[in-house]
Amino acid sequence: MDATQVLTHGQEGLGILLMVAAPMLLTVLLVGLTVSIFQAATQLHESTLSFVPKMVAAVTVMAIAGPWMLSTLVEYLQRVLQSIPGAVG
Repeated sequence: MDATQVLTHGQEGLGILLMVAAPMLLTVLLVGLTVSIFQAATQLHESTLSFVPKMVAAVTVMAIAGPWMLSTLVEYLQRVLQSIPGAVG
């Protein structure tokens, strides 16, 4: 296995990581921003008010996009594992 293959696998892995993590991260970011604006507007600074909606949003995204995330990661892992014999010999 030469440096080009290692860099290719690393780059592809980081791309898959960003693609799989993006839906959850963006959803939690938007929910957090919305709750923060609501808290600033109402001067209601309860710590659970910012935590609970983020958790609900994260669980909802996992329920909706979880199968897609899992299949994407499994496909990538299969490609990596299938390339091992060619890299060894």
